[in-house]
Amino acid sequence: MMRNFRIACAAWSLALLAAGASFQVASAGAGDEGNTARLKFGWASADITPDRPVVITGGSAARVSEGVSNHIYATALAIESTRNNGTPDMVVMVSLDLVGITDILYSRVQDLVRKATPEIDADKIILNATHTHTAPDQGTAPDLVEMHSQYGIKVPVAWARWGIDLGVMPAEEYVEFAAGRIAEAIGQAWQARKPGGISFGLSYATTGRNRLTAYYNGTSEMYGTTNHPDFSHVEGYEDHSLNLLYTWDVKGNLTGVVINLAMPSQVAYGSRISADFWHEARKELRRRLGEALFVLPQVSAAGDQAPKVMVDERAEKRMEKLTGRTQMEQIAVRIADGVTSILPFMKQNMDPSPVFKHRVEQVELKRRVITEKDLTTRRSTFHNKKVESVQESFDRLLREYKNMVKQFEEHPELKSKPHWFVSITATHWLLARAWRTLERYELQKTVSTLPVKVHVIRIGDLAIATNPFELYLDYGMQIKARSKAVQTFVVELASPGGGGYLPTQRSVEGGAYGAIPQSTLIGPDGGRVLVNRTLGLIESLWDKNE
Repeated sequence: MMRNFRIACAAWSLALLAAGASFQVASAGAGDEGNTARLKFGWASADITPDRPVVITGGSAARVSEGVSNHIYATALAIESTRNNGTPDMVVMVSLDLVGITDILYSRVQDLVRKATPEIDADKIILNATHTHTAPDQGTAPDLVEMHSQYGIKVPVAWARWGIDLGVMPAEEYVEFAAGRIAEAIGQAWQARKPGGISFGLSYATTGRNRLTAYYNGTSEMYGTTNHPDFSHVEGYEDHSLNLLYTWDVKGNLTGVVINLAMPSQVAYGSRISADFWHEARKELRRRLGEALFVLPQVSAAGDQAPKVMVDERAEKRMEKLTGRTQMEQIAVRIADGVTSILPFMKQNMDPSPVFKHRVEQVELKRRVITEKDLTTRRSTFHNKKVESVQESFDRLLREYKNMVKQFEEHPELKSKPHWFVSITATHWLLARAWRTLERYELQKTVSTLPVKVHVIRIGDLAIATNPFELYLDYGMQIKARSKAVQTFVVELASPGGGGYLPTQRSVEGGAYGAIPQSTLIGPDGGRVLVNRTLGLIESLWDKNE
C-alpha cells in the first residue's frame, strides 16, 4: 500500500498568554464568561489516492480508473475548547475528495479513531464530501444482495452494487485503505492542536449555477438545452457566496481556511482520479498564501447546482481561451480572489476565545410517499429515455441484465474489450433504481420515517450545520436567512451520507432528475422539517439572554 502521507501542522508558539497581544479579540459573540472558550486548533492532511485501479463513481455506469490526473485528499481540522467553567467540547471536521460519505466509511473511520485516539469523541467527527465524480467508489449494496437472491442472480457480494465483478479494487478494500489514512490524519490533527485564533467572513465568487432548465410546458430538465424556443427560465436560485473560516497561530500567522460554497466539484468526468477544481484551488491559494496552508472545502446546499454554465457557455469558453485558463483554473482564481480579498480584515479580527458549542442529533424525517401513480405513470427520465412505468422498466431491465450476464458467462473473452463493463453496469444501475422504488412502496406501509444525523456548531457568532443530502439550494437559503447566527455555513453530504437528493416542491412539479421518486428518499415536506429542526438546534446554542 502506498503510505506517503502529507501530514503537516502549522507552526505554533509556546503559549497563548505569551503572544496574547498579537490578537485583536473580536467583541461580537463573546457570550457570558462561563461559555467563553479557549480554542486549540490542529490541522492535518492525508493522501487517499488508491495505488491500483478502482471503480470511479458518480454517474449511471461504472468507470474503471485509468490513471491519476491529480491526487485526492482528506483534510482534517480538529478544534478543542475549554470554557472558563472547565466544560470541554470539540469537533473534528474532515473534508474528503469523494463523491459522498457512505455509512461503511464513516463507521470504519469512527472505529479506528476510537482505538487509536480514544480521547476523541468519535461522534464529534464530521466527514463531508466535495462530491467529485472522479473518485473511488466506497459504497456497498447489501440490499441488492437481497434483490439478486430473489431473482436467482449470482454476483459476488463485493460487487452487488454494480452487478458484475469488475476485477479491480472493490469498494470495501478501498474503504479499509482510505479509512486508515483518514483516521490517522484525524489523530495527527488532534495531536497537533495548539492555542490559536479564528476569524470568519463572507466573500463572493461566481462559480456554481442552477443546472435545471425550465420550459414553457411546465417541465424542467437537468442540463436541458437553453437554446430552444420552449426555454422559459433557469428553475432555481444561485448562491455565489463564499463562507470563510480562517485559523491563525498565536503569532498571527494564517494556518488554514475552511471554504464553504454552493457548488459540487463536478467539472471533470472520465476515468482518471481527480480532486476536480479543488486541486487547482489549493494550488492557487498556496501559491499566494504559502505552501503550508491547509484548505478544507465544504459544499453548501447545492443539490440543484453545478459548475456548468447554462446560458453564457459560449462566452465562458471564449474567456477561457483569452485568459489561457481552463475552467478549473478559472474557478480556482475566483475562489482565491474571494479568500484573499477580505484577508486583511480577517487578520484584524482574530478571536482566540469565542463561544464554542457543538451538538449532534438524530432527526426523524418523514419519507417521501411513493404513490401508485408514481409506479404506473409511463415516462422517460434523464438516464432512461424509454417511456415506461417503473414496473415496466424493472421487468425489461431484469431481462436485459440477465441476458448480459449469460453472455459474459458464455463468452468471457468479451471482457477483454475496452470498457466492456459500461453497458451491463448501466443496465444494472437502472434496474437497482427501479427495484428500490418498488421496495420503498412496500416499505412505507410499515416504516414512514428516516433518521438522519445533524451536527450544529457555534463558534462565536458563526454557526455550522450539516446534513447528509444533496440538498437543494432553497433549503440552504432558508437556513441561512433565518439562522440565529450572524453567518451560517450549511454543509451537505456530511456524515453519514446516503440521503439522496432533497428537492423543492417546484422541482418535483417540474420532474427533473433530482426530484423524481427514484432519486429521493425525502420529499419537500421532509425538507421543511429539516430546515426547521436545524434552525431550532442552532438557536439552542445561544443562551436566551444573548
